[in-house]
Amino acid sequence: MAQDPDRMDRLVRIAAEAGEFSGSILVARDGQVLIDRGYGLANREWLIPNEGDTRFRLGSITKQFTAVAIMILNERGLVDLDAPVKTWVTDAPAAWDQVTVRRLLAHTAGVPNFTSFDDFQAQKTLPVTVDSLIARFRDHPLDFAPGEGRKYSNSGYVLLTAIIEKASGKSYADFLAETIFQPLGMSNTGYDSNAAVLPRRASGYAPAAGGVVNADYWDMSIPQGAGGLYSTTHDLLKWEQGLFGGQLLRPQSLTLLTTPVRDQYAFGVFVTKAEGNTTVAHSGGLDGFNTYMAYDPDRRMTVIVLGNLNGPAPDSLGASLLALSREDMSQVEGSSPPAPEVLESYAGIYQLTPTSSITVSVVNGRLTSQATGENGVELDPVSADAFVSRKDGHRITFTRGASGGVAGLIHHRDGQDEIARIT
Repeated sequence: MAQDPDRMDRLVRIAAEAGEFSGSILVARDGQVLIDRGYGLANREWLIPNEGDTRFRLGSITKQFTAVAIMILNERGLVDLDAPVKTWVTDAPAAWDQVTVRRLLAHTAGVPNFTSFDDFQAQKTLPVTVDSLIARFRDHPLDFAPGEGRKYSNSGYVLLTAIIEKASGKSYADFLAETIFQPLGMSNTGYDSNAAVLPRRASGYAPAAGGVVNADYWDMSIPQGAGGLYSTTHDLLKWEQGLFGGQLLRPQSLTLLTTPVRDQYAFGVFVTKAEGNTTVAHSGGLDGFNTYMAYDPDRRMTVIVLGNLNGPAPDSLGASLLALSREDMSQVEGSSPPAPEVLESYAGIYQLTPTSSITVSVVNGRLTSQATGENGVELDPVSADAFVSRKDGHRITFTRGASGGVAGLIHHRDGQDEIARIT
């Protein structure tokens, strides 16, 4: 255990020195902080380093806070999870009659994702209200009949923002501050604002040819409860400890929050189970910021990675740090590569869906993966049966059957875990 912080630091430093990561990390296990460090610069013009109290935009990590706020209102009898959204959004179209709070929480409502619209890049710089934002997607056809599928939708969490405000009679920011941030002592967390002067707020950056540039501008009225919060690694540890320590929700509400509804998505979090490990996690991304936070409830383990440089590194680093903190590693980056016969044991075709698969091969002594319709990428070992791609940040963890042979894999990318069986 004593070596864990050094192993973790080495893993993150490799990414930071390669120009792939800038931000802060924190890993805690059973109440003990294993590592709490910053890498790179919060502000490149003033050469201010990232630290544990640096404030980062969270992106979609915000969704779990929105989900907990809804559950608090549910416990107070103010929000029925099975009530239609038109209870609060009175001008909802008839197509939304079966769009319920529960379905919005789990992305099973079918409401189209406004951040995927063709005009979004032009619209993201313009200020909005919750109502004017809802108007952008209200008249678009549903992606599927409510309850008949799952598709990630920021629009659903904008609707949940409206429900929180109308059911509580307070702004989203004020309700979360009063019911979550203040009770947990999260003094460095809140709803972000372009106009506000926030001490220790990180600037967001993007890689570009020849160096790094300032990230594209977002008007922070856009993300709402889908992605508008800022926080620090220290405050997010308080959040995980408070949420899973029973300070915010009754046990039955917490169980409901963390029980997958469809395709491993619960309420505001992905919940995956693999090789005896349960992971409650989500990632986030806004221009200039990429984030990852995971919790293992069985081991009371928290991994937080907050970054202020566009790119997939926080996702892959977070998954790797989680593996290290579970002490299930037998190899780390920089150690001897797996033996050829071990690499060959991973080779095969892994079926994700009836129409998509991942082909794993050994090419010139290196493991490679190629998803349907994509180019192949080389994989680097980071822990026992786990590999990561430096090129796009995706992670593959191979799973084994009762006999010990490779039986499948878990493909982690963009905050989601896809499970595939070898064919």
